[in-house]
This record gives sequence, structure tokens and C-alpha cells, in this order.
Amino acid sequence: MNIKRMVMAVSLLAFSGIAAGLDGKLLEERINQELNKDKKTPAAPKPAQAPAAAQSAAATPPPDNQKIDARQLGFALFGEYTIEEEKRIGKQIAGDLLGAVQLVNDDKLQRYVNLVGNWVALQNGRKDVTWHFGILDTEDINAFAAPGGYVFVTKGLYRRLNNEAELAGVLGHEIAHVSQKHHLKLLKQSSLIGALGQAASSKAKSSDPAVQNLIGNGAEIMARGLDKNAEFEADRIGIVYAARAGYEPWGLPSVLQDMAGLPAKDSRTSLLYKTHPHPADRLAQLGEAVNGRLDAVSGKDMASRFYRIR
Repeated sequence: MNIKRMVMAVSLLAFSGIAAGLDGKLLEERINQELNKDKKTPAAPKPAQAPAAAQSAAATPPPDNQKIDARQLGFALFGEYTIEEEKRIGKQIAGDLLGAVQLVNDDKLQRYVNLVGNWVALQNGRKDVTWHFGILDTEDINAFAAPGGYVFVTKGLYRRLNNEAELAGVLGHEIAHVSQKHHLKLLKQSSLIGALGQAASSKAKSSDPAVQNLIGNGAEIMARGLDKNAEFEADRIGIVYAARAGYEPWGLPSVLQDMAGLPAKDSRTSLLYKTHPHPADRLAQLGEAVNGRLDAVSGKDMASRFYRIR
């Protein structure tokens, strides 16, 4: 990609965190400098001597927090992650997450969730992703996805499920985040681009440096959450994936209804409510979007074969 086009694009991001602190005049000067630095121009007449104070101000380089990485900004505006980059980013985030919370020590449970998850994932159309599913050993009520096909459900949420259709609905929602590349879009839009490598925790220093420079600490990405519209979209797409897989489509709405009835100050949902809209809001949005379109769709809840944690 033409680097000069990238630099010109900086002017489009004057409102963002990446360009924060630059006034319009300084930003224009920086763009002109980048565009003209490789050009050989004839020597211009020597300007009149400026006052000493003005010379000092002009010679002072901009602070580090005002420096712009044109290549990264250009990528954020015009570039796309390759599938290899997506997988490496997802592996890094998943590794950071599993470094904080282990999987439940139950091989049958993990195999079962992977069987269900991979069957639902077949309905999303992406053939370039290898899917990995796991149940995290924490009583928190939540679920997570990472680029490249990594999906995790907490033990606290899994215990609240009543049948396989509800599990399929939850997994369908997370699969939709991956298929729609919601987290990759967040990485591109976020002011963390170019800064996360420095913000990464000391623990991350032993990980893939190239990927770490892109995403920083995966736990931070999870804690930030996605835009609420991305969550609403994942709800809509997730129930379609579950229905295509043969499950009755109301599994996810049933889970949302159950979570909406939890006490507002339940410590198990503190992170959930930081990273997702309230379940009642999600139910309302989902009901409006579906509007009876799935009333004629029949499926199975598969309650009899649902694996229950001992």
C-alpha cells in the first residue's frame, strides 16, 4: 500500500485516540513533512530571521505521544488481517486467557462441547478456521470468543444451561463474533493500535512479539468488550446457526431470559455486564429483529443427551 496514501489518511482520524492531542495546524504540518521528505526541491530563498522564541518552538520535536505511525494508521484504514494473522492473534488471546483461568478438568465435558461447537460452526460458512471450544473453570457467568476460532464458556454459565439447544445458542453467538470478525474490527478501530505492544504486561514478553505488538494483553481485549451493536448482531446470527444445525432456535433467548432474572449485584455477572448489553436489552432487540420469522422453525432441544457437570 502507498505509504503516502496512508499518511494522508491520518487527517481522517483527527477525532480518534490515535491522533489525540494534535491540533489542526500541527497535523497538517506533519502530513506535509511526510509527503515532501523524499522530494528533492530547489533551494528556497532564505527566510528572514525569526525571533529567537519562535525558532526554539519550531525546533522542538513533537512529544512521543503525538508521533504518528503512518504504516499502522494506513493498515487500520485500508488493510485486512490475513487468516494466518487472525489465527496467531486468536492463539495469543486464548493463551493469555487460559493463563488466567484453566479449563475444567473433565475430558468428557470438553470433548462434548467441542462436538456440539464444531457442528454449529459448520453452519457459518467459514472453511478457513479450525475451531476450538472449552469450558473455563470459573463460577463467573460469561462466554468469550477470540479470532481464529477460539470459543470459551465459563463453568458458571454452563451450569445454568438446561439442554443442548441452549448450549448451541450460546456457542452460536460466540461463533458469530468470529465469523463476522468483530474482534479484528475492534483492533483496527481502537486507539490501542500501535500502543498495545508497550502496554502489554510483563508476562506477555515471552509470547509472539509480532502478535503482541498488535494486540497487547489478550485479557485486556476481553475486558474491553465489543460494541453493543456487535453483540446484538451476534445474537441474531447465533440463533440462525443453531437453527440450521437442527436445534430449536429459542435456546439462546432462554439463556438470556434466565440471566436477566439474576440479581443486579451478583458478583458472577460483573464482567458480563461490563462487556455485554444487559440480557433484557438483548432480548428486546432480538425479539424486534426476529419478529415472528422463526415461529415456523422447529428443532430439537436434545435435553436427554446434554452433558451435565458432576
